[in-house]
Amino acid sequence: MMIEQQKELISGFKHLELLANQVVEGFISGMHKSPFHGFSAEFAEHKVYNKGESTKHIDWKLFAKTDRLYTKRYEEETNLRCHLIIDNSSSMHFPQLESGQPFYESKIGFSVLAAAVLMNLLKKQRDAVGLSVFSDTYEYYAPEKGSDRHHRMILNKLEDLLENPKVAKPTETVTFLHQIAEKMHRRSMIILFTDMFQNGEEEKLFNALQHLKHNKHKVVLFHVVDEKRELNFDFDNAPRKFIDVESGETVNLFAENIKEVYEKNVEAYFKKVAMTCAQNKIKYVPVNVGANFEKILTTYLVEKQMFG
Repeated sequence: MMIEQQKELISGFKHLELLANQVVEGFISGMHKSPFHGFSAEFAEHKVYNKGESTKHIDWKLFAKTDRLYTKRYEEETNLRCHLIIDNSSSMHFPQLESGQPFYESKIGFSVLAAAVLMNLLKKQRDAVGLSVFSDTYEYYAPEKGSDRHHRMILNKLEDLLENPKVAKPTETVTFLHQIAEKMHRRSMIILFTDMFQNGEEEKLFNALQHLKHNKHKVVLFHVVDEKRELNFDFDNAPRKFIDVESGETVNLFAENIKEVYEKNVEAYFKKVAMTCAQNKIKYVPVNVGANFEKILTTYLVEKQMFG
């Protein structure tokens, strides 16, 4: 039964690139009716194809609808460099998904699809993308490039994060954020997906985030959470055993008995993270697991506009 569930889960994200493209295409269509219409000019305007021009940028979907040849018009080629960072520790593989539940309702699944969605948009805008993955080790690094082969390599790695979940892997966020910062030599937009679960040492964590900003990089922190369980502590009042997925430590308790104290502590921590990010001019965006990728794309486009 376990093997069948695993097969079902894998088939759900095997077409990560296709799913990411659907999200982006839907977002672009929606932008025409939104305050962000101006952003779409970078990749969604067209001009009539002239005989003799390269056919590389012909919009074949538009041809199918209109029976006329148009090419996509790129008004500015920014050649932005964007480096995506994904926390792949065990806590990011929460919650454990039920059979048939979409893979992007876990924190790692949401982060992987959000990264693929951003890659799709970067590709449309002909910008370069790189990727770092860390947990208790610096698992993967790819520098910023824009080729199709490079995109395929990174997408394969993203799929691999879902196929091979981490078990009892603690987070060495501080160590590896410093290492990633040292690798970033050319000015880039750095986008981090993490649940910010790090045992103690808050000041060290904030110092590592600040280090990412050296060389005038722009840093966006997507704080990925499962709101229902991690913010609202929404469990029934049966006695439960809670297990720390990174250390394996367990505690038995009634959720209702600590719900109020837990929620106050979580709220205080989130406020501290948000305030520290604001002080360091880091864009802080809390995101709930699930299908709302509009927040991810809108944040990226606004920050890119300000990046200059």
